[in-house]
Amino acid sequence: MIRGYCKDTETGLVSESYALIFAPKRKRERFPENCVFIQPSEHDALENAEPEKNLYPAKVVGPARSSEGVRLFYLVCWLDE
Repeated sequence: MIRGYCKDTETGLVSESYALIFAPKRKRERFPENCVFIQPSEHDALENAEPEKNLYPAKVVGPARSSEGVRLFYLVCWLDE
């Protein structure tokens, strides 16, 4: 989990969202955009989770562009832990 991040409330460049994350291993703290599926609410993220398909509910911050030019989402917390 990302600890001590500062949420940008003025520019709206990155935001906190609920999502499903495709994660065969849940040891990462950041995920590329193609592995993150934004959900309208926490309830939807929990309801649509499919652990047997490696889709886990989470709260994320992003997207943010990495130094390699990839858009990343950062894990705030897993919702099912």
